[in-house]
Amino acid sequence: MKNYFLYNSIVFLFITSFQIISSQNNEIKLSITDSIYSETLNESKNIWVQLPENYNPESNEMYPVVYLLDGFSLRNNLETVYNNYLGHYLPDMILIGVSNSKNRMRDLTTSQIKMRRGAEMNKATGGADKFTQFIEKELIPYVDSKFHTTPYRTLIGHSYGGLFTVNILINHAHLFNNYIAIDPSLDWDNQKLLKQAKTKLSTESFKGKSLFVSLAAEQLHMWNEKVTIDNIMEDTSEFSLFGRSIIEFSNFAAAQKQNGLNFSWKVYPEDLHGTVPLPSMMDGMVFLFNWFQFKNPPKYNNPETSVEELEKLLNEQEKIYTENFGYAFPPMIEELFIGYGYMNMQMGDNKKAKLFFEKGVKYYPNSPNSYESMADYYESLEEYDKALKYANKAFEISGSDYHKERIETFKAKN
Repeated sequence: MKNYFLYNSIVFLFITSFQIISSQNNEIKLSITDSIYSETLNESKNIWVQLPENYNPESNEMYPVVYLLDGFSLRNNLETVYNNYLGHYLPDMILIGVSNSKNRMRDLTTSQIKMRRGAEMNKATGGADKFTQFIEKELIPYVDSKFHTTPYRTLIGHSYGGLFTVNILINHAHLFNNYIAIDPSLDWDNQKLLKQAKTKLSTESFKGKSLFVSLAAEQLHMWNEKVTIDNIMEDTSEFSLFGRSIIEFSNFAAAQKQNGLNFSWKVYPEDLHGTVPLPSMMDGMVFLFNWFQFKNPPKYNNPETSVEELEKLLNEQEKIYTENFGYAFPPMIEELFIGYGYMNMQMGDNKKAKLFFEKGVKYYPNSPNSYESMADYYESLEEYDKALKYANKAFEISGSDYHKERIETFKAKN
């Protein structure tokens, strides 16, 4: 057990050092704020883009994309979850936040209504179809044209955004693979979408799609605190319809095993509508990418695991990723290949170190970091001619002074 934690610590230290070096050498702007004029909506929509730390516009590496509605107000929640679970639970992805501060109710609601909870509506409603057209015909093509994206997409929405997210799954499922509907307003228009969803979920196929739904249960009735998760379905007032609608939808969706939808939902008894996004994104993203979670990490850390067994594990991991993404995908992120390589080099196991470093070059051929690690490997063996070869390759890609200095160092030792 002590060895397990020792090796984990070494991998973590090497990955941390690698990320610091990479960020120092990386002059690419990873956080971008932009605006798109929509012909469909006849107005501009602000977006933000967060690119992966290893993003390189000159490489051929492609990334899945997460789209977050109400993106500016919920950005910290998504980035906290993503940064915390990146690597073992989540792949490198491009995060996109879409502003809904202007015409939010119009864009995210699925039908027009005049009254809601006994009050007259004085805002435009029912514009979800047009907002969907904006996403499909303008936003996604814009993002795909500017960044290295794959067609594997996730959509996250809260409240009205959750209503919109469920609507996309039910009526436009081709747009996204994954959906997180956080405390969705499924009571909208006397449960109109809920009723439609029941019909479609029971008759259509949703194979290859995943949905996570959450319910904040701290306050399930606007005026009556005696209404709880245990008795809410007995209440018939309009003021508990919000919670009852989510429960009704979730219970029905969970029962439709024949449609192929990968579905889960969770009640958060300690959370309010405004606090539930963070835990929902955490549990939702882990659920959606459950298949991505790294298999058998102790075997990679165990010094007794053979090179042949490591090869087999990597091949199996690659197969899982490729089947779920629908396209070829590396069995590890680059940082892990390099981290495990340095760990084994530190432990004196050169065969394993070489395996991980070579895999890094194989799967990330356009990254200077993989070639740099190979140079370090051969330097440790005092094979400076080979070290020079990989240092030259790293410099060809990066053009950095650091790699230029490494070339001169190896030339002097040859």
